[in-house]
Amino acid sequence: MIQLRRALAALHPIKDRLQESRQEGLIRLADQINCCDHLHHTIELAVQDDAPALLVKGNVIRKGFNEELDEYRDIIQNSKEILISIQQEEASKTGINNLKIGYNNVFGYFLEVTNKYKNQGLIPDTWVRKQTLSNCERYVTDDLKKLEQKILSAEEKIGALEESLFNDLVIAAQEYIGPIQINANVIAQLDCILSLAAVASSYNYCRPEMNDGLAIDIKEGRHPVIERHLPPGEAYVANDLYMDSDDQQIFIITGPNMSGKSAFLRQTALISLMAQIGSFVPAKSARLGVIDKLFTRVGASDNISSGESTFMVEMNETASILNNLSARSLILMDEIGRGTSTFDGISLAWSIAEYLHHHIQHKPKTLFATHYHELNELAEKYDRIHNYHIATEESGQRVIFLRKLTAGGSEHSFGIHVARMAGMPRTLLERATEILHELESKNLSLEDSTGKKKMKDIKDLTSFQLNIFDQTDINLRKMKDELLKLDINQMTPIECMMSLLKLKKELDSE
Repeated sequence: MIQLRRALAALHPIKDRLQESRQEGLIRLADQINCCDHLHHTIELAVQDDAPALLVKGNVIRKGFNEELDEYRDIIQNSKEILISIQQEEASKTGINNLKIGYNNVFGYFLEVTNKYKNQGLIPDTWVRKQTLSNCERYVTDDLKKLEQKILSAEEKIGALEESLFNDLVIAAQEYIGPIQINANVIAQLDCILSLAAVASSYNYCRPEMNDGLAIDIKEGRHPVIERHLPPGEAYVANDLYMDSDDQQIFIITGPNMSGKSAFLRQTALISLMAQIGSFVPAKSARLGVIDKLFTRVGASDNISSGESTFMVEMNETASILNNLSARSLILMDEIGRGTSTFDGISLAWSIAEYLHHHIQHKPKTLFATHYHELNELAEKYDRIHNYHIATEESGQRVIFLRKLTAGGSEHSFGIHVARMAGMPRTLLERATEILHELESKNLSLEDSTGKKKMKDIKDLTSFQLNIFDQTDINLRKMKDELLKLDINQMTPIECMMSLLKLKKELDSE
């Protein structure tokens, strides 16, 4: 109730400020605000400013709100003074100067009169005699019995009365639920508008131009969250983007790990979404056609409770995208196919890109980030598919990420370099480099007559398979060395069997 009172008190200045703005939209919001003055006044009169969180702790209702409650509180706080007041009042009425008030467990509070005054006939008829002693008599009155009852039951009465008064206040407030909810909705809209305006003003956002076309044209776009977390003095590297359904439908974006591919995908989605909710956007300029669906397939996670692997989750999400896309959809796909074998992943990624390009009804704009450099071949086969990469600069053993989207494909992922940055052991990195050189020397991709790597048909990849020993497992390498030492032509069948048994035991012991 205290919080509700504070919220209602804040409505008047907000409503006045909105009406002074002279902006039609804000004035309409001001007209919807109901300050609920009567409820605000009632709560202000009823509830103490420092009331406890729990009603049972008491001292909730403000003094002056209810006469009966004030009387009970006064009785507890001033019971001694009230008894003295009654004693003095009765003594003045009767002329019994030594009148006393006492208390015992038998009949509670009483007036005590000595025999001297009793015999003078000063005792009023309204007094009821309760006890006679050798030198005095004791009497009770209606006022004294009422006061006694109030004193003995005051705390219990206070708790019950406060609860009743508070419940009445809650019931009265329920009649204002509708206006209060409208107020909350208006304040929420204002809070959102103010937040977007403050961010736009502070961080140099631009006002986007929305239209009915299908193109997305962003100049110097930025990621609104990442740019706020950069080290002091480091500027965010902005990127341009132009997509449409006729010429620039699908972007195959390659580049090293940590270079900023995912950040570029996300910033495009955020700029599109912010523009359509009425916000300014982090860019120099932005012209966007209305988007009806924003699909994303990013990240990796298992759905353990349903028994679904990371790859199954990825395929479910991708299937949902492909079955629900439209001409105005924006699709973001990040590392499709990485949850399965290399050739399966390339095959799926390749066919998904073709499906999006060849869709009978729609040509959804798609950003496709991948480490499968073989997909660069798609741009040579299809007009609306284009290759882009996040630029890097190599300096000796170092790789500098330039964060700039550049036309053309990339042939390197620099995974080992990223592993070095993460602090992997040096010997492991050296071994990984050796294996990389071995795999590259095998030239797993098909080559044309000029020696240029080229994938004629994705199905041709199925004819290639890594050798069983092209692995980093040290046990398998030892087994390979042992087998190479054997001269099978000079061995008897028994010796061959014994050698195999030895190798098996060594493998089992590991």
